Amino acid sequence: MSQSVTVTRDANVAIVTIDNPPVNAMSLHVREPLEKAIAGLKSDGSVAALVLACAGRTFVAGADITEFGKPMQPPALWDLIEQLEAFGKVTVAAIHGTALGGGLELAMGCLYRVADAGAKLGLPEVKLGLLPGAGGTQRLPRLVDPSKALTMIVSGAPIGAADAHASGLVDAVYDKDLIANAVLFAKDAVERNLAAPVSQRNDRIGNVDLAAFDKEIAGALKKSRGLDAPRACAQSVRNAITMPFAEGVAAERKLFLDLVVGDQSRAQRHLFFAEREATKVPGVGKDDKPSKIARVGVIGAGTMGGGISMSFVNGGIPVTILEMNAGALKRGMGVIDKNYGISVSRGSLTEEAKAKRLSMFTTTTDYADLADCDLIIEAVFEEMAVKEQVFTTLDRIAKPGAILASNTSYLDINQIAAFTKRPRDVVGMHFFSPANVMKLLEIVRGDKTAPDVLATALAVGKQIGKVPVVVGVCHGFVGNRMLGARGAEAEGLLLEGATPQQVDKVFTDFGWPMGTYQMWDLAGLDIGWRTRKSLGQTAAISDALCEMGRYGQKTGKGYYLYPDGRTATPDPEVEALILEEARKQGVNRREISDEEIKERTVYPMINEGARILEEGVATRSSDIDTVWVNGYGYPVGQGGPMFWAELEGLPKIVDRLDYWYGKTGMEVYNPSPLLRRLAAQNKGFADAAKAA
Repeated sequence: MSQSVTVTRDANVAIVTIDNPPVNAMSLHVREPLEKAIAGLKSDGSVAALVLACAGRTFVAGADITEFGKPMQPPALWDLIEQLEAFGKVTVAAIHGTALGGGLELAMGCLYRVADAGAKLGLPEVKLGLLPGAGGTQRLPRLVDPSKALTMIVSGAPIGAADAHASGLVDAVYDKDLIANAVLFAKDAVERNLAAPVSQRNDRIGNVDLAAFDKEIAGALKKSRGLDAPRACAQSVRNAITMPFAEGVAAERKLFLDLVVGDQSRAQRHLFFAEREATKVPGVGKDDKPSKIARVGVIGAGTMGGGISMSFVNGGIPVTILEMNAGALKRGMGVIDKNYGISVSRGSLTEEAKAKRLSMFTTTTDYADLADCDLIIEAVFEEMAVKEQVFTTLDRIAKPGAILASNTSYLDINQIAAFTKRPRDVVGMHFFSPANVMKLLEIVRGDKTAPDVLATALAVGKQIGKVPVVVGVCHGFVGNRMLGARGAEAEGLLLEGATPQQVDKVFTDFGWPMGTYQMWDLAGLDIGWRTRKSLGQTAAISDALCEMGRYGQKTGKGYYLYPDGRTATPDPEVEALILEEARKQGVNRREISDEEIKERTVYPMINEGARILEEGVATRSSDIDTVWVNGYGYPVGQGGPMFWAELEGLPKIVDRLDYWYGKTGMEVYNPSPLLRRLAAQNKGFADAAKAA
């Protein structure tokens, strides 16, 4: 056949093996020989059964994403699946590793599916802004029932082999010798009556209560506000109940084709590749091998230190937590215990798993107990004098080669590294709160940080389930620096005529989980207040709120009232405060449009991102997008700020920045040379990366 598809025989069973490393994607150079192989075996009278298998570490893990949005070259995946269903003989998919997306759709084209005990099966297309487009939304409900299919397809989460077997997705599970057992299964099946093709199995969809199912759909879509793909997925699964198979497939294909050319899917596919690109770090080569991290030390058992510690334990790495006194350790471990208890109550963790994780924590008040740690991360106050004390001590007690990391969100990593005699081993590892939940890990490369240290930080970040992005040194790095630019006009907008709820609604309508003032209330207004005081800065409205003891959610009052402790409710007292401050400053208030709010918040953020690229603080614009989506709740359907900026139009952004710069004189509006040049040349940020 070809290098990517081979056929071998075991008596009357043909074993068709796909070999397309690394994940056996269904690329054109796989589909063409696979079509020929199936056609040849169908007409071969000596073949009674076909086993479809894959070489390497996984079954087919999906379609070739690089082909999405381009004209489909025949044979299409759905043609191969129909060819399998029409084979007329026993067909068995032998699944190991992962059968995802188009891989699972291909497997559902077979009469039977068997799996290795460690296999995972799922349809994750929704995460790319798509739905399964080769019959997946029509076949899966016929195998596992519509409710389970709805959950799997709308969430995109895979299930394990045992669950797949119990629900009817696979027919047998084996602990070893998958191919040999698949052949035996096929031979046995030849002796029995052929099962009906999956497309003809209607017993699971025959008596569904549509009213109840529509309620399930509403529940499944609660967390996907503003996204098109989850709604299309749910509709397509519903079609499997209400339409004949052929009509359901036709409707599925139309929905897929509509989604694949839309901006949301383009944005989500951009983010898929962006996360992978972010691991390609200039100056870190194949020879820079990551060190083994067998134990981590964390300094600080507060909110950040506790969350960081949980992240490592959740990733299977034991942690020693250091605090200044036993009381602080007890409080910190109490919070960790409570957090794991919540997971148990929700059913996402067993009591046994909780106990095992808690056993992986060691607590201490003595720095000497960190001497055996391979990586030590401090999560102490954001004051350079405190950092100096910590790193001077670590330099003395940490073993040679141990990585010394700071969780600082703003401070200069080069200055911190200079407190040690081993600056090559010092790196920033900026987690985001809550650290045990948020996916982003900003890895800050100092001037002297060694490549192998960066490689280790990247590897351990992935091990603990984070999305790592390497950035350079500057105040606030990538995320917080751009956040500062986004909030530069937060006071001005209120003084000139906007309300907190109007500004926040612009953000939530865009797809953010919350707006600027809700975010500040959640974080605590006193944090920014202390920072401003230390820098000799003021913010009339926010400072006044803090002076009134309104620190946000934790005090029940901030920019909003929180009568139930969580729900933001507009407060007439705040509006009166804004009006009085505007009167004092002689500001003539006016009506402010939603478009103006966007221009004065999001556009400066884009401008700051362009400066960050210009300075080399970020390697790629897609790295910035990865930071914002995974660390700050930027809507995934918008692809990140830099991707969205190109959809919005760089010339438009520069024009409006010029307008506001002329009106206010604020440097945050002064278009960066890079942004101005790209807009003038009608180019995008990727062009700037190529030219660099």
